[in-house]
Amino acid sequence: MIIFSYSFDMPRCILIAHNIRSCYNIGSIFRTADGLGVEKIYLTGYTPYPVGKNDLRLPYLAQKIDRQIHKTALGAEKTVPWEYADNIYDLIAKLRVNKFQIIGLEQTPNSLALPKFRPKNKLTLIIGQEIGGIDKAVLALTDLTIEIPMVGKKESFNVAQATAMALYHIKNV
Repeated sequence: MIIFSYSFDMPRCILIAHNIRSCYNIGSIFRTADGLGVEKIYLTGYTPYPVGKNDLRLPYLAQKIDRQIHKTALGAEKTVPWEYADNIYDLIAKLRVNKFQIIGLEQTPNSLALPKFRPKNKLTLIIGQEIGGIDKAVLALTDLTIEIPMVGKKESFNVAQATAMALYHIKNV
């Protein structure tokens, strides 16, 4: 059997998942992050997160959420470094001090179409809530917003699929 190993020259990429509701979307995002070389995932707001050290949630609740994330992550929640961050604003400030470009994946009047986006060496991609997207206050802190051009009648992709498309583009530019 021949096994191929790929080495992708991807910019350093941090992912912030803010106010995502679905454990299954988070699991899928973990799996995508593993496959595309994301350095770390920050889970913020009410985004569900796997069981971690010193977890303060009720054990039965934390375990239930962990099982649901695992269903689509298939173990990637254990291989991709992640952290729950209480305050997204402090997190963005910290990443900015460390020279990360802050990018929002969101449809706005000034968004750049994904195919035209050229990432810098260090970037943070922020993804937001399934229905409402990224909060306006968080969007105001981004350096740029990018969006995936739509062809069909729907206005947006599922957050997990959109994240996969954006990360794949970033990896291949």
